Amino acid sequence: QMCEKFTVCQNSMELLLYNNLNLPKVTEEDGDFLTFLSFQDKCLRKISSGLYTFQTYLKYVQETFISENQNVESLSFSTEHLARTLRQMVINPEEVIIPDAATQESLHTKLKSTTAWTEKITIQLILRDFTSFMEKTVRAVRYLKNTRSFSV
Repeated sequence: QMCEKFTVCQNSMELLLYNNLNLPKVTEEDGDFLTFLSFQDKCLRKISSGLYTFQTYLKYVQETFISENQNVESLSFSTEHLARTLRQMVINPEEVIIPDAATQESLHTKLKSTTAWTEKITIQLILRDFTSFMEKTVRAVRYLKNTRSFSV
C-alpha cells in the first residue's frame, strides 16, 4: 500500500539513505536462530523488549498514516498485548526493557521532526522492520510452544 500511495517502494534508494532508525532486530550477534532460541528466557525477554520499543514507532505511524489509523491502532493494541503476555512468561519480568516516558517522548519528537518526504520513508522503514521482527517472533513463539509447555 505504501508503494502505491506514496511511490515509496521496498528497495528504493531513498529508503537506504534515510534508514538511521534504531528499530529492534534479532541480529547476528544473537547467534544463529536455533542457538538463539535455545536460550528461551533470553529469547522471550528480547522479543518482549522489542515489542515494547516498537510501541513508540507504531504510535508515530498511527499519527502520520491517517488513512490507516484504525488498522495501525489495532496493530499497536495487539502488539502491546503480546508484549505483556510474553513479559509475564519471562523468569524475571523486570528484566524486560520497557522504554520510559522520557525516552518515548524524545524518540517521538525526533520522528515528528521529519519532512513530508522523509515521513513517508520513515513509515515504510518502520513497517518493514516491524514485519521482519514479527516474522521472527512468530517463528520463535512456535518453536517455544513446541519445546516448552506454555500457551500464548
